[in-house]
Amino acid sequence: MRSVFVVLMLLFAGCAANPTLTPVPASLVPAGEREVHRFAARGMQTYQCKAHAVSGAVWTYVASELQLFDDRGEVVGHHTFPPPVWAAVDGSKFTGQVKARANAPQAGAGQWLLLSTRSTGAEGRFSKITSLQRVNTVGGVAPLSRCEAGNIGVAEQTPLAAEFVFFSK
Repeated sequence: MRSVFVVLMLLFAGCAANPTLTPVPASLVPAGEREVHRFAARGMQTYQCKAHAVSGAVWTYVASELQLFDDRGEVVGHHTFPPPVWAAVDGSKFTGQVKARANAPQAGAGQWLLLSTRSTGAEGRFSKITSLQRVNTVGGVAPLSRCEAGNIGVAEQTPLAAEFVFFSK
């Protein structure tokens, strides 16, 4: 699994660092705010096979762990869930709450998101962030393996690459 992760992350590395080629839906653009940072994000999302009343069992998103990279490839912070936290290497951080979602234009890619944010850390690079977009996603969707009654409780990770765009008022 580790070697698959490394190969996929190398493939995804360039994808999330490129500027947005597909227009971002208007519903994901924060009104009255300006872009202040744009970072490539790479890491893993964890899904767990859970019982479901209708289908019997379904993959459910339960966790994320991503690193954030600037345009030089330097780590500037990380994102974890739960709870949804973005933390800079300088100690500044914020939490986020989803305001809007849009399907990714590419099949097999995680949804594009707009989140409102609230600073929860020290003064620094992330302390004045008021909104965040997650766009240009590659991967990050539920595993392709079967989730059925016999594997309830099993967890699997899938690679995710994305572009995180930070906004401020």
